[in-house]
Amino acid sequence: MNEKDKDLLSEEKEVRHEEKGESGQKHEEHKKKKKKEELPSEVKKELEEKDGKIRSLEERLLYLQADFENFKKIKAKEKQDLLKYANEVIIRELLPVIDNLELALKHAESTEDYKGIHEGVKITLNEFMKVLEKAGVKSIEAVGQKFDPNFHEAFYQEEHEDVEPDTVVSEFQKGYLLNDRLIRPSRVGVSKKPEIQ
Repeated sequence: MNEKDKDLLSEEKEVRHEEKGESGQKHEEHKKKKKKEELPSEVKKELEEKDGKIRSLEERLLYLQADFENFKKIKAKEKQDLLKYANEVIIRELLPVIDNLELALKHAESTEDYKGIHEGVKITLNEFMKVLEKAGVKSIEAVGQKFDPNFHEAFYQEEHEDVEPDTVVSEFQKGYLLNDRLIRPSRVGVSKKPEIQ
């Protein structure tokens, strides 16, 4: 046998070996497929149960997601309503105050009894302050107190010999706190030492 024949023979062997490998691979795949088909009924049953559980859990997850989205929408609407109607209680309590002021104005048109009008307005103001107190509003006591820039706004200074400097001597506009938070400072006049001439 010459060299050329030997080369042809070895090439032919390689081709046969490759073909055998391919068919061997196909044969292995066929065996695996056959094994799956030949699984014992217990294993098949177990796999079917697992698939059912997975489907059931997926459905549950979808329902939970939908429920959560609905819950978020409901809470957003409740929050909007809360903000929209938050002042309803205090407004309802202020309506009688408005009624009393309207009655006082009507009474003032038909009489010259200024004392009676003064008393009516004073009573209405007290009623109004009670409503505000229920809502957490308090007026700031200013006159006679030491000037505090956290609660008072100095409108002007007055010379006083008998009053300590930086004391509030007059109030032009009351200040108010809402649940101990300043919502408007008192506008006040503050004492100072007289200038020596």
